[in-house]
Amino acid sequence: MKKGSSGESPPLEFMSATPGKRPRKRLFVGLVTGASILLCLFLLAGWIIPLVGLGGIHPSIPWITGILLACCIALIVWAALGLVLQIVWGRPFWGGIAVRGIVITFFLPIMELLARPFGFSTDEVRRSFIKVNNELTEKQHPALPAERILILLPHCLQRADCRIRLSDSVEACERCGRCPVAGLLALRDAYGVNLAIATGGTIARRIVVETRPKLIIAVACERDLTSGIRDTHPLPVLGILNDRPEGPCRNTVVRLDLIEKALQRFVARGSMQ
Repeated sequence: MKKGSSGESPPLEFMSATPGKRPRKRLFVGLVTGASILLCLFLLAGWIIPLVGLGGIHPSIPWITGILLACCIALIVWAALGLVLQIVWGRPFWGGIAVRGIVITFFLPIMELLARPFGFSTDEVRRSFIKVNNELTEKQHPALPAERILILLPHCLQRADCRIRLSDSVEACERCGRCPVAGLLALRDAYGVNLAIATGGTIARRIVVETRPKLIIAVACERDLTSGIRDTHPLPVLGILNDRPEGPCRNTVVRLDLIEKALQRFVARGSMQ
């Protein structure tokens, strides 16, 4: 693999996206910065506006309120700046996991709203978020034994007219080759990882609890990947977008080379079957 000028290997590209709609990391960085500034201004206004009225109750109340709001502003600045530094440097820092949790929970919805006036769709913001998440996951998490890795798939990868339902057990697949499941099962067998199909968020969470992985390689659309990363935090998730030639939730496909690239990166040598 070629190396950049800094001597470090450039990040692998795990995502599949429609040509012409590639995720842009700088979009995520800009929206994180904008959302943090907006939140800080909102909190500052929340202190200035009632300052006179609060002082009428007791002289110390405005200052106590100001200190509390200043702590909130400091937390927002720490979260935004910390995440941007992680993205730029590619290295974790103290409290890095908590920072990502704050951004996923509180910043992302604000970022989606903030992007609309500038002509960016919700899916563009989500793709940018998934790209950043993948790069941080790749750089900050070591290789693992194969049995601690779970490939989690959406049910729409299976052909809609298939007579066999794989949501209960993927072992029922006849590997006819009409959908990507046969190729994914071949990768599972070759690398010795776990693989499951989920029909929704509740089933996906149950699968995660039962298998107890240390890393999830998830295939889904932008919406489901984003919600899955949020629901499983701080468990690392590597998101790979499916392609939807017939529209959402029907006969979707995924590039097997991207799945194998992720397995080559995260499956520890010596643990493969």
